[in-house]
Amino acid sequence: MAKVRKKTRRMKRGGIDMALFCTLMIMLAFGLIMVFSASSPSAYYNNGDQFYYIKKQLIWMLLGFVAMYFFAVIDINIIKKYAGPFCAVTLVLMLLVPIIGVSSNGAKRWLGVGPITFQPSEIAKFALILYLSKRLAQMSPKRLQTFKEGIFPLLFIVILFAGAMILQDHLSAAIVTFVTMMILLVAGGVNIAQLGFVGITGIACLVPFAFLKAYRLKRLMAFVNPFAYVKDIGWQIVQGLYAIGSGGLFGRGLGQSRQKFLYVPEAHNDYIYAILCEELGFIGALIVAVLFVVFLTRCVKLALATPDKFMSLTVFGISTLITLQYVINIGVVTSSLPNTGMQLPFFSAGGSSLVFLMSAMGIVFNISRYSKKEKGLTSGDKDAA
Repeated sequence: MAKVRKKTRRMKRGGIDMALFCTLMIMLAFGLIMVFSASSPSAYYNNGDQFYYIKKQLIWMLLGFVAMYFFAVIDINIIKKYAGPFCAVTLVLMLLVPIIGVSSNGAKRWLGVGPITFQPSEIAKFALILYLSKRLAQMSPKRLQTFKEGIFPLLFIVILFAGAMILQDHLSAAIVTFVTMMILLVAGGVNIAQLGFVGITGIACLVPFAFLKAYRLKRLMAFVNPFAYVKDIGWQIVQGLYAIGSGGLFGRGLGQSRQKFLYVPEAHNDYIYAILCEELGFIGALIVAVLFVVFLTRCVKLALATPDKFMSLTVFGISTLITLQYVINIGVVTSSLPNTGMQLPFFSAGGSSLVFLMSAMGIVFNISRYSKKEKGLTSGDKDAA
């Protein structure tokens, strides 16, 4: 570990990855436009101000930029040093949710301080990535191939976090977190055969939870045939499909959606992609897909170009989590997956969740400053590497 820390300190620290930064800025700007377009009817109907949601989004985004800048300039070794305590704090916060949490839309997943609420599970996903990346970087390749001393301690932590999310009645977050961490463990060098068996067993254990709650069973039934439940649980799915189908190749035009006029629930949040498809058509949907492909490709290149295992795994884990959330949101909106409460990263309206996403990207930009492929290493750094 001393050798790794020494190497990290000696690496040349340059500017952030501008290609990734520009991609993120385009997604955030695109998201702002769509949040305003999708939210204006419901904002006016519910609050008498068509700018209500977009003003909140702008405030949270400004806070997100502050957080992103902070994590982009802080010494990465400080983040690494406190990954464990940070992970422990987020676990405690999640365990407090069922006791003192705030309910919204029939679910208790938030903690609140005055008018400000946040989901501890959103922080926990990234905290767990940092902690597992640190542990994987510390373990020897030989130890990672063992179950008792390698895989099991890491899996135990993952199961604790997934279990805490299930206690919050947040099954989708538990599944996304579990899958992300399994992928991260594979990238970290654990025994794939052993992990594969445990991973399949873990998923199999999570599946029954989908049938324990009546509303989850109804969602599965609506997923199979949404038009049979169009008056209740299938309403959002059907209206979202109407929005997507009416967009055609080029869409109705920006701001011209009809389904956003109180037909599609959560039009500016979980279902913003449906409104985007209606207004901008297949071309708009393709642009979003291309942006996320560029985002993922750039992050993977950074992960491969970073000479420190902790930093490499951190970038890979963050980009994997964000991409999985993107895939799930698109799958839900297009009725390819059962309905969950998953937002479209950087596009959906969101308060604290947007701040956490931008904070995570600040860490990615911080690590990009050490990329040997982009900036190169000094001769001393090359020797250390």
